[in-house]
Amino acid sequence: MIIDCHGHFTTAPPALLKWRERQLQAADSSAEPLSPAELKISDADIRAAIEGGQLKMQRERGGDLTIFSPIAGRMAHHLGTEQTSLVWAEVCNDLIYRVCELFPDNFAPVCQLPQAPGVSPRNCIAELRRCVEELGFVGCNLNPDPSGGYWTDPPLTDKYWYPIFEEMVRLDVPAMIHVSASCNPCFHGTGAHYINGDTTAFMQFLLSDLFKNFPTLRFVIPHGGGAVPYHWGRYRGLSLDIVKRPLEEMLDNLFFDTCVYHHAGVQLLTGVIPVDNVLFGSEMIGAVRGIDPGTGNYFDDTKRYVDACTHLSPQDRFKIFEGNARRVYPRLDARLKKRSA
Repeated sequence: MIIDCHGHFTTAPPALLKWRERQLQAADSSAEPLSPAELKISDADIRAAIEGGQLKMQRERGGDLTIFSPIAGRMAHHLGTEQTSLVWAEVCNDLIYRVCELFPDNFAPVCQLPQAPGVSPRNCIAELRRCVEELGFVGCNLNPDPSGGYWTDPPLTDKYWYPIFEEMVRLDVPAMIHVSASCNPCFHGTGAHYINGDTTAFMQFLLSDLFKNFPTLRFVIPHGGGAVPYHWGRYRGLSLDIVKRPLEEMLDNLFFDTCVYHHAGVQLLTGVIPVDNVLFGSEMIGAVRGIDPGTGNYFDDTKRYVDACTHLSPQDRFKIFEGNARRVYPRLDARLKKRSA
């Protein structure tokens, strides 16, 4: 089985973003908050959006199942109020649930959290519980920077974040570390802010004792880990110099996806990071949607790059394409076993 650990509903029906525009307009004025009941998206609308987009490409590229979440760049936790973010998260998560109910063999749900700058992550617990315990979600996306590029909240390793980590451990679900839109003009969203977020989160983990306090806490760092694999020697040295421990001690808790859009990058990733810590991911249809003129293939057709890594054994490929995802997302493993029973 080919499991893609990183997919977003980037082809969501236009009605969703129109509703969001109206919600934010209401939040910025004295108008009554917009009701989720005013969002009208039919099952036919969802089918059209999925069948002509992610499902079509999944089949063309040889995939089987995508771990699916709301549009990361549209989480925009810096917009509106805490209540605005809560309602938006509920709306987006309910839509993901509907996708996965309509296409249960092809998609498994991951939720957006209702974060807001300066608001305790504790306030996200109710929505995480709803999604996991009531709707069957297998994980969540956690934004390390709800301010949208200004990093106003404490580092992920601060006790400020512990309530949501405690709940993740209780529910046995991982989080993908994923920033959202950048409102800081210094940082392009997908080209800089995303990669900055991945790298910054990793360095925060390196400097902390977080995983001594939460030995079963698991994070997926997307986009190939940002700068981390390329600078693995730098981080190994910093770990030994600053905290006096081997960097590899964190590898029970941190995992990296293959959303690196060229073969040399995936070759480096899978040569530097232990295979047990690499999950196949494509982010399609995502940040880079075009065709590479040098190959004639889509940049985000990342399975091609993994297939071309001749140093990987059949067992390595099994881990990257399926085994690691089922281990990191145990609720996904249980979901798949239930469906095959």
